[in-house]
Amino acid sequence: MTGTARVGRRTAALIKRLRPGDIAVIDHTDLDKISADALLTAKVSAVVNVGTSTSGRYPNLGPQTITDAGVPLLDVEGSDLLSRVHDGDRLLIDGPAVYRDGVELVSGRLLDPAGVTDAMQDARSGMSMQLESLTANAQEFIRRERELLLDGGGVPEVRTELRGRHVVVVVRAYDYESDLQQLRTYLREQRPVLIGVGAGADALIEAGHRPALVIGDGDTLSDAALASGAEIVLHQARGSRPMASERFERLGVRSVPFASSGTTEDAAMLLADTHGAELVVAVGSHNTLVEFLDKGRSTVASTFITRLRLGATLVDAKSVHRLYRPAVRTWQLLLVALIALLAVVLAVAMTPVGQPWWQDFQNQISELGTQLRRPFT
Repeated sequence: MTGTARVGRRTAALIKRLRPGDIAVIDHTDLDKISADALLTAKVSAVVNVGTSTSGRYPNLGPQTITDAGVPLLDVEGSDLLSRVHDGDRLLIDGPAVYRDGVELVSGRLLDPAGVTDAMQDARSGMSMQLESLTANAQEFIRRERELLLDGGGVPEVRTELRGRHVVVVVRAYDYESDLQQLRTYLREQRPVLIGVGAGADALIEAGHRPALVIGDGDTLSDAALASGAEIVLHQARGSRPMASERFERLGVRSVPFASSGTTEDAAMLLADTHGAELVVAVGSHNTLVEFLDKGRSTVASTFITRLRLGATLVDAKSVHRLYRPAVRTWQLLLVALIALLAVVLAVAMTPVGQPWWQDFQNQISELGTQLRRPFT
């Protein structure tokens, strides 16, 4: 297989540069499902990973997603391929080897669906250690973000009114397309505040919705999201310098900073909850334990703590779809009543008692028509 190389150490940033048929050269240990779905959406012809796609720490979902789609996934862990290959190079993948201009650059391990399934089974044994690590990370997150979690300290003021309203937080991740499709009646009738998280803003725009708030860092927010007219919240790690200020100035976009050590998705939920949202609906978010661990970052602890903070205010989009019933509108009731009345009238008109009445009614209508035509004849 041949293709044009696109190289990037950060998969999220690389995805924006990918074109159909490219070979993505990444450095991503424990490839997660979100990144795998994004690579497939970009229609890459192959993925070469200088990291370990499955380390065995936990059953990450990315390799299975890619191999099941029939896209070659080649692990060349420990190699210096990132420094030897540049954007635009033409690469040839033949079995486990990568070539450029007929010269073999590296040879690795080509993953297949059966091998990935076996690796997933073995990796389940490593989940207990991950849970212990998650507990320690959660304690550290609570210590760092105590003021934010308890009092909402550090949450920025926004112009968008959130108090007492339903808020839908959209992340471009697990089943986000089907979630938005199933929520279309709820979105039309309830008119909640739409918050796009990173590429989730693009997901809203593509689905025909306009986000009221967009939150993300400088790398994840697209020009389309910044130009959508939404209020922009720039999320950054606590203690870091503001990012993308030059790009925002060039596009004429104003933003408010929000510093926290959690994920951007969690920052969006805390923003809505702190400003008094009645209900927060999560679209494309994580649900299962494996999905939480699949994030592969220590900040996944913030996801657990944030959900504890929101409590009953937070619901998943799939639950809303199952429980929400469309409101009955006044015109619908009037239409049903009119149809019922018409059915009664027709039924009476067909009886011997109703026939003289029906004939008299027709005569009156005919007379009324004659009178209306008289001025014009």
